[in-house]
Amino acid sequence: MPGPTPPLPLPTDRLRFAMPPMHDSVEDERRHRKERLAGALRIFGRLGFEDGVSGHITARDPEFSDCFWVNPFGMPFRHVTVSDLVLANSDGQVVEGRYHVNQAAFAVHAQVHAARPDVVAVAHCHSVHGRALAALGELLDPITQESCAFYEDLALYDAYSGVTVDAGEGRRIAGALDSCKALVLRNHGLLTVGDSVDAAAWWFLSLERSCQVQLTARAAGRPVLIDHKAAVATREQLGGDLVAWINYQPLWQDISRSEPDLLS
Repeated sequence: MPGPTPPLPLPTDRLRFAMPPMHDSVEDERRHRKERLAGALRIFGRLGFEDGVSGHITARDPEFSDCFWVNPFGMPFRHVTVSDLVLANSDGQVVEGRYHVNQAAFAVHAQVHAARPDVVAVAHCHSVHGRALAALGELLDPITQESCAFYEDLALYDAYSGVTVDAGEGRRIAGALDSCKALVLRNHGLLTVGDSVDAAAWWFLSLERSCQVQLTARAAGRPVLIDHKAAVATREQLGGDLVAWINYQPLWQDISRSEPDLLS
């Protein structure tokens, strides 16, 4: 007797696959960016990227393009909710919210946002492995699939002048970033950008892990480099902001489901 008829493949339009949402109003888009910002801050807090009052993520307001939502100064990342977020203008002056902002954050972030109108979000924290690579004044080598996403798309700011509090230093940092998606600030840490909060956050996470892998591999031996052609091809496949957004969604689903109070 013939065996059972195998099940037919489902039409692909019946399968769920998340893509960046479209917004019906500026209010909806603002709320979305703020939710993702609060979630990203909590994820960074979970991963230990917070170091005292250092570290910040900014998200450009969809209506007022020279104003940016940011975490409140001095509030633990793990406690931030949507209603805690602060809106500040490009001079670092609070225009909405109840808290101060980190002026060192705006000295850099505002200049990056000004130089890169394509950028929605900027992430910068003093993570351990990012600082370790920054202390070497080096960039990533193409030694893994993940590090190839940054191949020839990662810059080095080869200077250190203490805590950045002036616009001139911010402009120099923005100039060093140029059109790249990430920057190593020598003796300081990492900075990433994206066309969404999700993308900027994912690039920071991936860059920090890639720094950890490189430092670990070098400590163990001599890493084998991926050749230029393959590294470029991998970057073209994995280095776009849409891929970053997709990679970030499991993290967003986890934090929003396990800590729904962040949306309040």
